[in-house]
Amino acid sequence: MQQTLKAIYRNGTFILQTACNLPEDVEVELVVQSPQVIPPKITDINERRNFLKSLVERMQKNPIPPTAPQFTRDMLHERR
Repeated sequence: MQQTLKAIYRNGTFILQTACNLPEDVEVELVVQSPQVIPPKITDINERRNFLKSLVERMQKNPIPPTAPQFTRDMLHERR
């Protein structure tokens, strides 16, 4: 049986964020999928503001071409 569960890794332990209906002491195989986008660790508010400003400027300099393919909702989301 395959289940997808959400967990947070804290102090060397995975803490489940969703319910799990497994018997006690059962062994499972854990596959870790890291987040695809990791936010920058910028704590200074001015540095963060400058970073976001430069990010927006780069995005505006590289717009999506009008001839780019239009993706449907099904194409953008995994369907099983």
